[in-house]
Amino acid sequence: MKIAAVAACTSGIAHTYIAKEKLIRAAESMGHTIHVETQGTIGTEDELTTEQIREADIILLAIDIAITGTDRFEGKKIVKVPTNIAVKAPKQLMTKIESELKKG
Repeated sequence: MKIAAVAACTSGIAHTYIAKEKLIRAAESMGHTIHVETQGTIGTEDELTTEQIREADIILLAIDIAITGTDRFEGKKIVKVPTNIAVKAPKQLMTKIESELKKG
């Protein structure tokens, strides 16, 4: 499975980057490809490319705030969760995403 994700917490610092690392580790340990963009107090980092978004089977938004650029995901299947889910239960989140994709 190919995942394009955005992480953004209310302060734009700690949970954003913790969520990014946890999502990457969980996805890769389960054999998935993931690219995670962060949006926070220092701006956007590791911005998703058009190709990464196009190739993604699903868009994962691990966010606690409104983010910019959501129009890029039009027509894609989107799963939105708070950052604490990505931090506390990233593997369970990946399992949920897999089942969402199987539903079609």
